[in-house]
Amino acid sequence: MKSWIENALAATRWLLLPFYLAIAVAMALLLAKTGMRAWQFAASFASLDEDQSVLAALAIIDLTLTASLLLIVALAGYVNFIAAVDVKAHENWPDWIAHVDFAELKRKLMGAIVAISAIKLLEAFMNVDHEPDRTLAWMVGVHIAFVVSALALAIGDRLSAPKG
Repeated sequence: MKSWIENALAATRWLLLPFYLAIAVAMALLLAKTGMRAWQFAASFASLDEDQSVLAALAIIDLTLTASLLLIVALAGYVNFIAAVDVKAHENWPDWIAHVDFAELKRKLMGAIVAISAIKLLEAFMNVDHEPDRTLAWMVGVHIAFVVSALALAIGDRLSAPKG
């Protein structure tokens, strides 16, 4: 009975697969949005001033970082929670896919979140004339919270790492 329960619980990890496939769909949608942004940027480039050009480029960077974040979650989650991946059997796959543990996943996620938050904050400051002070204050506060969280995770990982 105990073995059957353990096997049934272990098999439930495959219930995560639709979530990771949904992440792949979200990445495809972000790709379409990035294409639209790039097209709009290219089409209106001649009439944009420097600040507007930087904002358009930052929007594309933001979408790229978000897609990278989704990729990290999907691949690392699949490897850590569903099934191991034999990278050597796939000659074009990056080696890191099979080696992202949960601690590294947390660091990569927090790094990506901090970077996305920083880009959003930079976009807001470049549009400072159109952003209410309260919105800017909240954005700075949220960004600081992300940075502090990332530092706390890094310190926790450093303190819990085996000495050697």
